[in-house]
Amino acid sequence: MNGREHRLFIVTASVVPLVGTAAAMVLLWNRVFGPGDLVALAVMYTVAGIGISTGYHRLLAHRSFRTYRPVHDALAVAGTIAGQGPAITWVAHHRRHHRVADRDGDPHSPYFQGERTRTAVLRGLWHAHLGWLLDERLTSDPVRYCPDLVRDRHLRWISRHFVSLLLAGLAAPAVLGFLLTGGPAGAATGFVWGGLVRLFLLNHTTYAVNSIGHVYGRRRFSTADESRNIGWLAIPTFGDSFHNNHHAFPRAAGHGMRWYEADLSGLFILALARANLAWDVITIDRARQDARAAGLVRAGSGRHAPLTPPVPLAERPRSREPDPGDAGDIE
Repeated sequence: MNGREHRLFIVTASVVPLVGTAAAMVLLWNRVFGPGDLVALAVMYTVAGIGISTGYHRLLAHRSFRTYRPVHDALAVAGTIAGQGPAITWVAHHRRHHRVADRDGDPHSPYFQGERTRTAVLRGLWHAHLGWLLDERLTSDPVRYCPDLVRDRHLRWISRHFVSLLLAGLAAPAVLGFLLTGGPAGAATGFVWGGLVRLFLLNHTTYAVNSIGHVYGRRRFSTADESRNIGWLAIPTFGDSFHNNHHAFPRAAGHGMRWYEADLSGLFILALARANLAWDVITIDRARQDARAAGLVRAGSGRHAPLTPPVPLAERPRSREPDPGDAGDIE
């Protein structure tokens, strides 16, 4: 889709779930709500959330593990029904973000204006949260940032049929609601809760990692950006809110690096590995974390620290394969 079509989609995908959430509140107030609606919401939120966090993010964008083709494609489809864009486009934006995080060229940095007044902070948060998606001029060339995915015919098909798959993801909770209740009323409320409310909640928790996750929170690693760890957002983002950990080690399969950092996607990947459905899972031990932390302190911290952006994947020599523990690689 072109820039105008993309903007229309984002507006629709933002407004319709918001209206659906308002309708759900009315239904809840009038007690038109049952266990089937909660099941539809929980199931669809989990499927789409794992699809974004494990599929789009850790598998496709960062190649944190390898898996069989059916699992690979199922995770890509699960991410598609989250409604955040075609897989290849999503990955291109994300890899570009990692390359120049919080600097010129970052598609969704809250520091795009550079000022630190209260008004500028609010404008920056809005831009990083949703405003950047409304820019018709926005482009991150997939051929430059993710040629590996562009060459994948399965992902090209999934990306090309993004809208159809998204609509199927909205129909699924209606079918689930009908099966659980045996009536059209259950199908309607299942669609509202498992479809529209789920889209609203999951999208905004994901967007919050881009906005809040670069302004507020804790920094374990002095990365050359403003990424933060946000513990209270960990469960709804499946562990992706440990954003500073992630920027320190982009290819790590696990973003929670302490026992108390809840990382549901990290646990899901480990479960896949134990079931022999995933391999080459990239893990970072405590010694490597400590060495990285010490090195970053010496190099400088934040978006004004010296940075040499990594070369986009398409511009690297064919023979250069990324080191599995390479903290500087965007993939």
